[in-house]
Amino acid sequence: MSDLPLSPEMVEAICARVDESNLPEQDRAIIKGSLRDHVRLGQAYLEKSDSVHRLLRMIFGTTEKASTIIPELKKMTHPRKDEKPRGHGRNGASSYTGGARVTISHASLKKGDLCPECQKGKIYPTDAGVTVRITGSAPLQATSFELEKLRCNLCGELFTAAPDEGPKYDAASGAMIALMRYGTGVPFKRLERLQDALGVPLPVSTQWDIVEKAAMPAHPAYRELMRQAAQGELVHTDDTTMTILAPADGRKGTFTTGMLSVAGERKIALFFTGQKHAGENLADLLAARNKGLDLPIQMADALSRNEPKEFPTLLANCLAHARRNFIDVAESFPEECRHVIRLLAKVYENDARTKEEKMTAWERFEYHQAHSGPPMEDLRKWMTTQFDEKSVEPNSGLGKAFAYMLKHWDPLTLFLRAPGAPLDNNAVERSLKMAIRHRRNSLFYRTPHGAYIGDIFMSLIHTCRLSKINPFDYLVALQRHFHEVFKNPQDWLPWNYEAAVAELPP
Repeated sequence: MSDLPLSPEMVEAICARVDESNLPEQDRAIIKGSLRDHVRLGQAYLEKSDSVHRLLRMIFGTTEKASTIIPELKKMTHPRKDEKPRGHGRNGASSYTGGARVTISHASLKKGDLCPECQKGKIYPTDAGVTVRITGSAPLQATSFELEKLRCNLCGELFTAAPDEGPKYDAASGAMIALMRYGTGVPFKRLERLQDALGVPLPVSTQWDIVEKAAMPAHPAYRELMRQAAQGELVHTDDTTMTILAPADGRKGTFTTGMLSVAGERKIALFFTGQKHAGENLADLLAARNKGLDLPIQMADALSRNEPKEFPTLLANCLAHARRNFIDVAESFPEECRHVIRLLAKVYENDARTKEEKMTAWERFEYHQAHSGPPMEDLRKWMTTQFDEKSVEPNSGLGKAFAYMLKHWDPLTLFLRAPGAPLDNNAVERSLKMAIRHRRNSLFYRTPHGAYIGDIFMSLIHTCRLSKINPFDYLVALQRHFHEVFKNPQDWLPWNYEAAVAELPP
């Protein structure tokens, strides 16, 4: 490849001058063909480079921040004064909500004593000072009970102390294994090795038996989450591939569908693993939607399989996916991609402001119409003009990025026409990281039943995290009060189970 800076415009200008020259017609045709082939070959080389860079980003990861692609944007962004620097690594004592609390009284003073400093006033209790001490232990611990045995020296009768009453594996053990396996992605085999090294053996088969038993009281709560998620105003959906070694008959491909239903301030995460795509799983979910409710907004990728066929929705497509198409070809078309990314950066800045100012859905909608509508319309007109003036090759990476955005323009800009519509599908993609982490560490599910157990626990655990509830305490409560959970599962969801526990008789 030559290093000559030949653009398509320069080549056409040279070809025009060649036509005006006195060269023979055959020579003119050869020169023009060579120049145009040079441009096409260079473009093909760039397209291949884009594919290689895209593959490297998929393997090793990268950032898609606008400030990385357009460095001058980094100078325009300033951190908020109240924003902590990332990686500071410090947590206050109030962050340790899951630890035990021990009260230590003053060694020499008590309430009402004379002040040892001024010898006049009396001391009284005030806010306690808190220090934190961290200790380590095995995820699951064991207690061995030695039962004393006594034998009669005449008749030989043996008398044994009564064993401690209680199950071998308590509710906390089931909650811990489920949290390790489905909440943090630690495979059963890896946990088995850790427990064995710490002197508390826990075979894989035993772990599965404990988790399967713990899923029984969790199942009604999972079904109730599904029912309430069907009533949400907004549902994010997305798929990721998943392997089941012994799938059911029918379609060979298996997937995990992640859903995030939003109803007001409440967020519900759901996972479905099997042979159905996101659209089919969403159709099953919306079958439980109450009659008379407005159409829900569905945020999904621009794939036909993501749309539920039986139930209409207000379809919104992910703006981040459309933006990613320009990220992928930014090295080949720097000026055009920078222009698009700058305009989209304004839209995301507007959305960040609506969150900072805690605007209602309607206020956010009006703000976007006023401040994001004009740049989005400018972007649409600019892309259309590029095609009309044949400034962009339709089959190039840039042309395909333009075509994708124009084809899906209405669902990509639903946030300009429907209050509550989000810009992108990042929320459910973050949720799906739980399933992806499981896939990376454990590679597969053995059976559809095992996948269903995983869906139950991942849904409950991630919904707890979205509700800022301790998932370990929640799973323990479900097992300890499983009779009440089966009777009234609507009272035993992450955001209200503590009130249900408080109302139980002592």
